[in-house]
Amino acid sequence: MLRLTPLKLMIGLLAAAGAAKAATSLPLPAVGQGPERLFLASAAAPAEAAPAGAPNGQAAASAAAPADPATCATPEALLQSIRQERALIARQKAALDDRESKLALARQGISAETARLTRLKTQVEGLLKKVTDAHDADLDRLVKLYQAMKPQQAAQILNTMDLEVTVMVLSTMNERAAAPIMAQMTPDRVQAVSKIILERSKLPGDQNVVRVKLGN
Repeated sequence: MLRLTPLKLMIGLLAAAGAAKAATSLPLPAVGQGPERLFLASAAAPAEAAPAGAPNGQAAASAAAPADPATCATPEALLQSIRQERALIARQKAALDDRESKLALARQGISAETARLTRLKTQVEGLLKKVTDAHDADLDRLVKLYQAMKPQQAAQILNTMDLEVTVMVLSTMNERAAAPIMAQMTPDRVQAVSKIILERSKLPGDQNVVRVKLGN
């Protein structure tokens, strides 16, 4: 039979006590939890601790997170600029509308004035035609009267008549009727009548009608 000394017995007891303590300190697996579940739990533990110990992971998570809708709203300054632009456009449109209204009124006034002047022109032309027709008719009657006279009698009257009237009468007559009358008129009177008739055929700027003083 093996005999143990007290020293060996004490060493054996200390070794047994240390092994028992080490065995009780290990975590026991729960019921239904196999090695695979323990491996997944150990792998998930560092990932949960990563935000506290790794700033790069926190920055990546912040970048991947959706933006706050409040930061995407239109700034008040942009809204104010849009309102000011709309107000400016509205003022410009109102000014253009006002100008167009004034132009329309001006066009109406011009059209009315043009119509009035056209009517006035027609009236004046009608009056002038009446006056001209009456003058021509009177001149034709006067010419017929002088043509019916004897040349000597007609010459005596035309020698003392207004020079312009004498020119009108003689210039309206045909040559055969005017020639005998002018032959009986004074030479100065004939020269004056001839000068006026000749100058009257020229342009107004080229005319040089000289008034002739006739002696008694």
